[in-house]
Amino acid sequence: MAKLKDLKQICENLSVLYVEDDDRLRLKVWSYLLKFFKSVDIAKDGQEGLDRYKQRSYDIVLTDIEMPKLNGLDMSQEIKKLNKNQKIIIVSAYSQSDIFLRTIKMGIDGYILKPFDYTQINESLYKVTNAIKESRENEKFKNRLLEMVEDKIKEIRKLEKTKETNYKDTLYTLVDLIEQRDAYTGGHSQRVAKYCKMIAEQLKLSKKAIEDIYEAGILHDIGKIAIPDSVLLKPGKLNDIEYRLIKKHVDIGYNVLAKSPMFEDVAQIIKEHHERVDGSGYPNGSKGDEVSLSGKIMAVADSFDAMTTNRIYKAKKDKIEALKEIVSLSGIKFDKDVADAAFIALQDVKIEQNISQLPVEEMEKERFSYFYKDQLTHAYNKNYLDLVLNQKSIVEKFWVLNIIFLKNFSAYNKKYGWIEGDIFLKKVAKNLIEDYPDAMIFRIQGDDFVALSSEKIDFESIYEQCKKSLVNCLHIQIDLKSENVTSIKTLEEFLENNIH
Repeated sequence: MAKLKDLKQICENLSVLYVEDDDRLRLKVWSYLLKFFKSVDIAKDGQEGLDRYKQRSYDIVLTDIEMPKLNGLDMSQEIKKLNKNQKIIIVSAYSQSDIFLRTIKMGIDGYILKPFDYTQINESLYKVTNAIKESRENEKFKNRLLEMVEDKIKEIRKLEKTKETNYKDTLYTLVDLIEQRDAYTGGHSQRVAKYCKMIAEQLKLSKKAIEDIYEAGILHDIGKIAIPDSVLLKPGKLNDIEYRLIKKHVDIGYNVLAKSPMFEDVAQIIKEHHERVDGSGYPNGSKGDEVSLSGKIMAVADSFDAMTTNRIYKAKKDKIEALKEIVSLSGIKFDKDVADAAFIALQDVKIEQNISQLPVEEMEKERFSYFYKDQLTHAYNKNYLDLVLNQKSIVEKFWVLNIIFLKNFSAYNKKYGWIEGDIFLKKVAKNLIEDYPDAMIFRIQGDDFVALSSEKIDFESIYEQCKKSLVNCLHIQIDLKSENVTSIKTLEEFLENNIH
């Protein structure tokens, strides 16, 4: 439940347009909203609401659906044409699936059913205003970082006459900016720079070319400074949209560095480090001799580091296995001469064993929570369970997998409503987290829970809670030391084969 103090603090500088044709309700809700927001404008129908919106901007639009002249959905659609990012909350007595589907397609941010209480309003307002706050903070953070990069480049221009003495300090200052945001990326850049230099030396490139490619390796991911946190810091596989966004870091990095004469040659190498000799790379799909030798070297070095580093979604390869794969792709993805040189130069390189995307520091754990916590219950979500089951070190500690099935929970929802159902699930999760602090608690499949523990659990309190609420509770225990359950898929297969 949203705390009123927190809600008021978030809303105090925000504005609202409230559209409602019921005079009594409009006045009542308007008075309530004024307790939180800096300004609240009202309109009695959709047309008046749209006219007001055209006159000034609002942080949030709160609107009824059924209204004269122009209904709330049509008004919202017109507003979205004016500002696709506008935050809109729909208030309605209707709950038909076609209305829900239309609001989803329109990108509506919240849906409050009538008759509503202030708890509903508070929860919806807290969700939307908190999203506005986070978006603005991310934008401010991104802009500040970009300003810092621009300031540093201006400084480099002013220090052109003394660039030899200040070069390394300036270079590593830029690297620090990236490492402060994402330590994994910084370590990756250092390793790629080292591998680039080793391959370039094997190919007997000039001293200037080796220096340029080393510096390009350090800075090759600097464009990620402008990528949203939700994409850059995601500890897992990217979807298609996120992948398209992350690919923009190449052009961003090039555009930032190409402004400085000092980094002109380095910028060109960075622009090519994701190109492939068969034309399948990005950003330009360059192929063959269209890609510089330095760009081809960095493509191999970058791929080698990715192969030999533990990622959330794949295990690392050993260096020989990685090098053999690179050679097998020579003439296809990688230049043959570069692949052969890498096989010789990197055979004896020492790979750090502790490189991983798994969280260690408290800040990293909080980042994981953002991606892997269930928003309703604050237990871990299904994606994190899939990750954990694949981590041998974690499973060795938490070797008992307890599943709590709420067998007839849909009937509970049907009888008491979704809101009461959500409250019940929150209580179950809260009890599990509080009663078993040494276990890892996950919510899966909507109304089922998993507890990973180092010993067997009886779950008496959960049985008692379910019994009082007339919800059937089934508890299954799996010994992970003896059963081959290493992912959500294998867990589902185990249950299908063993639970009847």
